[in-house]
Amino acid sequence: MAVTTIDAPMLAKMFLAGAKNLEAKKEWINELNVFPVPDGDTGTNMTMTIMSAAAEVSNLGPNPDMKSLAKAISSGSLRGARGNSGVILSQLFRGFTKGISKYEQLDVVILSDALQKAVETAYKAVMKPKEGTILTVAKGGADKALELIGETEDLTVFADEVIKHADYVLSQTPEMLPVLKQAGVVDSGGQGLITILKGAYDALTGKEIDYTIEGAGTGSGVVKISQQTEQDIKFGYCTEFIIVLNRPLEEKNEFDFKAFLESIGDSIVVVADDEITKVHVHTNDPGLAIQRALTYGSLSKIKIDNMREEHQEKLIKDAQKAAAEQKAADEKRRLEQDAMVQKSQAPKKDMGFVSVSIGEGINEIFKGLGVDYIIAGGQTMNPSTEDMLNAIEEVNADNIFILPNNKNIILAANQAASLLEEKNIFVIPTKTVPQGITALINFMPDSTPQENAQRMTEELANVKSGQVTYAVRDTLIDDKSINQGDYMGIGDSSILSVGKDMDTVTKDMVAQMVDENSTIISIYYGEEVNEEDAQKLAAEVEKQYPDCEVEVHPGGQPIYYYVISVE
Repeated sequence: MAVTTIDAPMLAKMFLAGAKNLEAKKEWINELNVFPVPDGDTGTNMTMTIMSAAAEVSNLGPNPDMKSLAKAISSGSLRGARGNSGVILSQLFRGFTKGISKYEQLDVVILSDALQKAVETAYKAVMKPKEGTILTVAKGGADKALELIGETEDLTVFADEVIKHADYVLSQTPEMLPVLKQAGVVDSGGQGLITILKGAYDALTGKEIDYTIEGAGTGSGVVKISQQTEQDIKFGYCTEFIIVLNRPLEEKNEFDFKAFLESIGDSIVVVADDEITKVHVHTNDPGLAIQRALTYGSLSKIKIDNMREEHQEKLIKDAQKAAAEQKAADEKRRLEQDAMVQKSQAPKKDMGFVSVSIGEGINEIFKGLGVDYIIAGGQTMNPSTEDMLNAIEEVNADNIFILPNNKNIILAANQAASLLEEKNIFVIPTKTVPQGITALINFMPDSTPQENAQRMTEELANVKSGQVTYAVRDTLIDDKSINQGDYMGIGDSSILSVGKDMDTVTKDMVAQMVDENSTIISIYYGEEVNEEDAQKLAAEVEKQYPDCEVEVHPGGQPIYYYVISVE
C-alpha cells in the first residue's frame, strides 16, 4: 500500500530511528575523517547534535503535533550543535522544520519544499561553502526531491529515490575534493547525513536493520558497512494459537496444514498430539492461518504481535535511552565547567572573554590574560552551542569576545552569537590555541569593542601554529605516506612532517614554520611529555634558530604532544 502522507508521530519515529542509526555508526563515520588523528570526531559531533534534539523529541510523548515536533528538532539540535558538521546538521534541521511546522500531514510536495529550505539555510550558515561536503550531499538529495514532484505521490518511493541519489552524490565527493580521493574516503559529514536518512527510511518502511559494522576495531584502515545489513521484515505478524482438535490430526492433514502455512509465511512451528496442536507462524495475514486452523477444531490462546511496531518501539526506546544518557553526560560536563568559572567580584564590565581551552597549563595562561570563562573542550571534545550560551551567561559584561581556538568550533560560536540579542558577541575566528593567546595579547582596554575585534582578528595572520600527534591508521595525504603509529606534525593547513621519532618530526615541523621574519617560538608541551624532554627540545630549537626567542610552557593538553607557535 502506498504511503502518501506522514503525520507528526510517524515523523518523530523516523527522526529517532535516524538518530539511533547515526549513534550506532558514529565510530565508523569518525574513521572517515581525512586526517588520521586520534580525535577524528565528525561522527561524534553529529551524534551529540542529533541526540540533543532526540532528547527534546522524546519529551513530547507518543503523539506530538507537528509544530511542537518541529520546534523540538530545531531548538534541540541548534543548542546541542558541536563542531562544523554538527552545526551544519542543525542548520539543515532548522530549515527543514521551517518548511513543515505549519502542516499536520506531510506529502511529497511539502517534503520537497522543506528539503529545499534545509539546504538554503545550511548554505547561508557557512561563509565559504565548499563542494564535496555534507552540503553537497544535502543539495543532491533536495534537487532529486524537486525532480520527483509530479512523478510519484508514494513517500516510500520518493524517499528511496532521494536517498539513493544523495548516496550517489556522496560517492562522488572524492572527485570534488582531491584530499578525499587521496585519502580514499568519502566525506564523513555527508556519510553521517546519509546514515540518518537511511535510519529514518527504516522507520517509514518497517525494515529490520543490523547495526553491527564489519571490520570495526581491526586496525585495518577505514571500515565498510556491509551491504547485507538491511533486511526487510518480510512477514510482519507473529501469530500463535492452540487448536483444540475435533479429532486427532492425521499425518496427511498435518502435512497439508504446514504446507499452507509455508505458502503464507515463515518461522513455522506446528506441534501436535491427539487433542491439541500448538501453532507458531510469521505471516502478513494472520486471518488466513486462523481460518484454516478452524477447520480442524476450536482455537484458544490466540496471540498476534506486529513485529514492525515492536521493532520501531525498540528503536525509539534505544534512542530515548541514548538521548537521556547524552543529556546526563552534558549536565555532568556543564557542572564540571562551572567549577572552572572565574567569576569577577567587580561591577559589570564593558568587555569580557570566553575561551575554549585544552589543558590545565593552557587554562592558567588564558586566566592570566584576563579570560573570564574557560570552556573545557578543544580538539578532543568540541563544545556545543549550548556550552557557548552557558558561558556567555556567566560573563558579567556587555561586550563579550569568544575565542574558539579550533577551526571546528568557530561555527558553533557563531551560532551561539546569533541566538543572543541582549549582549554584543564578537567571535574572533581563532583556529588554534596560539592564535587565541595572540588575540588576547593584542587586546587594548582603551579601544572600542569593534576596534579590538578588528585588531585581534588581523593579528591572527602573524602567528603560525603546529601540533604534534600520532596517526591512528595508514593513509596517503598531502603527498605523504603515513603509517599507523607514525608521529605527525600538523600545520595550519596541511601535514608538515611525518616520521617514527617524535623529536625529529617536531623539529622538522618547526623548520617549515620559521622564516626570516620569525622572532618568537613558543612550545606548549602536553600531558604525556615531561618538562625535561620539553626543555631539551627547546634548547635544540634555540640552537638551530639563535635569532628567535624560545619559550616553554606546560600546556597539559591530551592527544597532542606539542603545540607550537611561531611569530
